[in-house]
Amino acid sequence: MRFKKPVLQDIERMLDLVAPEVQKGNILMRSRDEIANAIRSYIIAENQGEILGFCALHIYTPKLAEIRSLIVSLDHQGKGLGSVLVEQCVDEGLRLGVSDFLVLTYRTSLFAKLGFKEIEKSEIPNHKIWADCIKCKHFPKCDEKALLKQV
Repeated sequence: MRFKKPVLQDIERMLDLVAPEVQKGNILMRSRDEIANAIRSYIIAENQGEILGFCALHIYTPKLAEIRSLIVSLDHQGKGLGSVLVEQCVDEGLRLGVSDFLVLTYRTSLFAKLGFKEIEKSEIPNHKIWADCIKCKHFPKCDEKALLKQV
């Protein structure tokens, strides 16, 4: 298995992997164009050309970034791959100078193990995050939890 930055030709496979979670409403739908525009934000795990999972680091300010779009294929869940993908994003953010990492998730235990602390959504340090929430089918009655890791 290797971790790499995706290329534009990976977008269709990324969309295929995330589709079931998008349909369930667990992950926000991103169009091909949105993914292409943010392609440099993603890290993918692949093995012999198969994408096993991916995650994105979306930077809002010089201090704040969001970990988002975390997905791991069903065959590889429960093996620590999600944690490694998140850690890869945090490491990249730290190299860039980011100190605060935000996540909105239904899987709080995964992020708590990685040092994220639950916060009230009203405490989210930068309100730009809400621009994406409008696109969600659960808006405005969202039951995701907000967690923050400050390094």
